[in-house]
This record gives sequence, structure tokens and C-alpha cells, in this order.
Amino acid sequence: MSLDVYLVTPACDHCKRGASQLYSANITHNLGGMAEEAGVYKHLWRPEEIGIVTAGQLVESLRAGVALLKSDPARFEAMSSPNDWGLYKHFVPFVEKYLAACEEFPDAEVRVSR
Repeated sequence: MSLDVYLVTPACDHCKRGASQLYSANITHNLGGMAEEAGVYKHLWRPEEIGIVTAGQLVESLRAGVALLKSDPARFEAMSSPNDWGLYKHFVPFVEKYLAACEEFPDAEVRVSR
């Protein structure tokens, strides 16, 4: 099981052209506990539950999450999955890349598949 995140341009109301994908990434659900501990679980897995619609709305929370993850690596590494499916060393770059995409495309719609 995994989480897929997408940033897309909205479909055009005028010309009815479909949405375009700007960014996508995938990470295992085994990192849900680590995301919760870093304060970004709902931002990543359930953005619609906290009113997140656009990528720009994620920027500050993801920045704070990355800062927390990097400030105490031992704490978060201890939460890595023992079967190697869900490691700190994979989660931090995932969040960093997603953050960079959100900064690059702040008006993009946020979509997730879980």
C-alpha cells in the first residue's frame, strides 16, 4: 500500500481542456506514523480533511515538517520500519521534493491517492 501525491493544473472552465499533471510522487504507508510525529500526516495523506486545495497551502507546514525531521534524526530514524519498507532516509527526501514542487507550483491543485 502506498500514498501517491499529485500537483495538477485545474481543468479549464472556458475551453474544457483537462487537468495537466505537474508533479507526482509515491511513498509507502509505513511512513504514516513518522509523518504524524513530524506534524505532516494530514497534509500528505488527507489534505482535503484540513481544507488544503492548492500546493501553496502546504508550503509552511511541509517546511516545518522537514525542519523537525532534520532537527532530530535519531528520533525519526527509530521510527523506520524494521522490514525496510518505510525508512527515514527515504521520507525526508520525499517531503523535501514535494515541498520544492509546492513552492514551484503554488497554484496547482493537490490530489492524493491512498
